[in-house]
Amino acid sequence: MTVTPLARADSAPQHTDAWASLKAAAQELRLLQVKDGSIPDAEHHAAATDHTLRIITAIEDLAPLFPHDADYLARTVAAFGQWRDSGFAVPDFLEPLLAFQPQLNRTDGLQHLVVFPMYTQNGSTSRLVEAVLVEVLWPEFVAELEAGSYSNALFVPIRFLDFTDGYSTNSAVLFPETVAVSRTPTFTWGAIFADREAARFRRVVRAAADITRLDLPGEALELLEDQTLAEETFVMWDLIHDRTHMRGDLPFDPFMIKQRMPFFLYSLEELRCDLTAFRESVKIASDDDASPEARRHARLVQYAVIFDRIFRFSITGSRVRNYDGLGGQLLFAWMHQHRVLHWTDTKLTIDWDEAADVVVALGEQIEQLYWRSIDRPKIAHWLAAYELVSATVTPHPASVWAKGPDALELLSPPRALTDAVLDDEFPLSMFFEALEKKMKPVIESTAGITADAA
Repeated sequence: MTVTPLARADSAPQHTDAWASLKAAAQELRLLQVKDGSIPDAEHHAAATDHTLRIITAIEDLAPLFPHDADYLARTVAAFGQWRDSGFAVPDFLEPLLAFQPQLNRTDGLQHLVVFPMYTQNGSTSRLVEAVLVEVLWPEFVAELEAGSYSNALFVPIRFLDFTDGYSTNSAVLFPETVAVSRTPTFTWGAIFADREAARFRRVVRAAADITRLDLPGEALELLEDQTLAEETFVMWDLIHDRTHMRGDLPFDPFMIKQRMPFFLYSLEELRCDLTAFRESVKIASDDDASPEARRHARLVQYAVIFDRIFRFSITGSRVRNYDGLGGQLLFAWMHQHRVLHWTDTKLTIDWDEAADVVVALGEQIEQLYWRSIDRPKIAHWLAAYELVSATVTPHPASVWAKGPDALELLSPPRALTDAVLDDEFPLSMFFEALEKKMKPVIESTAGITADAA
């Protein structure tokens, strides 16, 4: 990395000496921390103090580049000092977290310096110090959609500028609930790295289309060739997906409260949100009152949902309660069984003229399940959800759930029913088994991917 002095006011922060120092100190400090973020070994405290002081100095040097985050950065400096004074006990960064409110200024290109002890979803499960430079992605057409029918005041789409090791992973989110705090506050924002989503989508779908000999429509090819276009498409998709979790005819608990239940319920919730984004994109694409950019990106969202779900989600991650994987399997099988997706003569084809109606119909099936849910006991809802999934995706032959209600201990606590679900209740089909073997190196190569590497 080329390092330049901070003295230039127009310097990109990721190319400054201060950022290089902060990143290096954070990387060293991470090596001393344990899972809860503390540093219990007193022999490491002298080194930890040195790393912490370097982080504090670097934040103070960088702060003038982020005047909109002045209060947050000042509280971050104070939190590092308090953590050092505590003897590096479990860190508490509640005060800086409360001050960091990126959703209040969603200006395209606005940059933030984010430094917290936190875990990174799909990355590290330990609350280690992470430093990440980000920039907001807020295209004009997205701002218009959000100001209209798709309001989502909590949603913040972002792009990487640079990051520490916790993000050299599959993590593509920055969520406040991952930060080490003494009490849980009300969460007011959630940030998603649209550049990483777009980059891995482009790499994976290119490879999958080549392997399956899928002829891509012209607009889909543009999506794979243009990183900026793909980023904007994912911002639109995520905007609608994210807001859907709390909207619609939902079960009383809309899956946002952590609880233990069969993983296929999470599959249906995530797929419901994606298919809502798909359905709304179909509407926007034919809306003469929408802007040309909104209509164009709405068409691209439809390709993105289908391709990301069937090519990446289905075969990414382990086979242990992989709810996103199952959602991808369900969409693929639904499209195949409704005869708009074909695997014939070892070539994949999709009937695009009919595909949208079929995909929307799956979303309607899930919404009907949800609408009925408030009239059903929990276990009856679980059984109905299983019936919906298993009608399209074949369960494991050893499954107790697949044998029907008579085989289940329905009078036992719900936990026992959850335990009865196999880790891989819905194994990969032969098609996906073969595809996974060919695609595994490509999918593994997307860990830590950035736009420059797409």
